[in-house]
Amino acid sequence: MRGIDELVRVDDPAWPELQEVLGASSVPVQVLPGDINEGRRCLLQMQVTGRSVLGALLLHTGGLLVDNGWLRVFGGGWGSVADGRLLSLAQVNRFPTAFDPGWQPATGLVVGHDIVGGVFALNGGDPAAAGRPGVPGQMTYFAPDTLEWEAMEMGHSGWVSWLLSGRLEAFYDGMRWPGWREEAAALAVGQGLSVYPFLWSKEAHADLAGTSRRPVPMREVLGVAADFARQMGPSDPGFLGDV
Repeated sequence: MRGIDELVRVDDPAWPELQEVLGASSVPVQVLPGDINEGRRCLLQMQVTGRSVLGALLLHTGGLLVDNGWLRVFGGGWGSVADGRLLSLAQVNRFPTAFDPGWQPATGLVVGHDIVGGVFALNGGDPAAAGRPGVPGQMTYFAPDTLEWEAMEMGHSGWVSWLLSGRLEAFYDGMRWPGWREEAAALAVGQGLSVYPFLWSKEAHADLAGTSRRPVPMREVLGVAADFARQMGPSDPGFLGDV
């Protein structure tokens, strides 16, 4: 196990390059202020270094709000949604309070949420045992319009680059309606959108613009999606993040 100084003090940190990518992106992105102590806590528990994009996000940001706030990427934030702050990666994934070398996320690491209940997670060491597609270290997405996990052909750093590349529009085709940008931007960081009829329903697939949306706590959005996945989907989606 490496100590925090070894993880932080690296010769080729990812943050300068990530800053350039963030600044050059055509996608609206807000870099939230983080808490250095929380970022270091996350880094130590994950045993990742500042050479990685994940490490850079933990050490230098409180997370990202991408595409007018439609998507939240977790970093080294701290506080509570009541404070108007995005939770940290450690809070969302229920890291132990003190460093525990034997602890690992049970089903994978939740690294992002979108406001309609989509969950981005990084596969752990045995995805099949966790009911997830793909291979270890690969990104997956829990899709609220199908209630299933989908494998993504990329790791975490590739995923962050992909988010900022302008390809989200195609990815979310069929899940965004006229005016989604304004509705997303108006939400607090602890809120998501409850969509009715539900995104997985025939009615929503046929007429997404005709659905009604209302802001609710993000915990409620994820809870409803998980409940329907257990009842109607292929399997229990498992842990979707603690918000």
